[in-house]
Amino acid sequence: MIKNEKIKASEVQVTGLQGEDLGVMSTKDALALAKKLKVDLVCTSLMSSPPPCKLIGAGSAKQEALQEKQQARKQEQGPKVKELRLTANIEDHDLETKRQQAERILKGGDAVLLVVKISGKEGAKAKELLERLVKELGSHGKKHTGIQLSGKQAAVQLDPL
Repeated sequence: MIKNEKIKASEVQVTGLQGEDLGVMSTKDALALAKKLKVDLVCTSLMSSPPPCKLIGAGSAKQEALQEKQQARKQEQGPKVKELRLTANIEDHDLETKRQQAERILKGGDAVLLVVKISGKEGAKAKELLERLVKELGSHGKKHTGIQLSGKQAAVQLDPL
């Protein structure tokens, strides 16, 4: 991030504090304007001629650059898979709580793995429970895998829409 006196171009395209276009002006004039308004002149790109610059409040320039870095890193990583564990004999209130958690995770952009622990002959009940949850969460996510019954658990993964 290049700002204030470190900008070497002779002319810059200046954008004001509220995003208004102030036009092309000499770097000295732009710096004088920034000093008068008690803000920083920040160069947003060196790839064009004249380089576009913004008038930004002192602390917000660093914060804006930090937010852009975090966004880029988040997009680079892709969605995470978060696991929610249930039992086949879950109470209605607890099931509603788990559904809300799953909904929140899907809205946040992460995938949800719903896992139901099975003991004894609860396989059919667990599958029924997962089908119900998938149907209720249909507006927020779609099935990535079918319902998988294996040994002591049943699982299904939902990806965000």
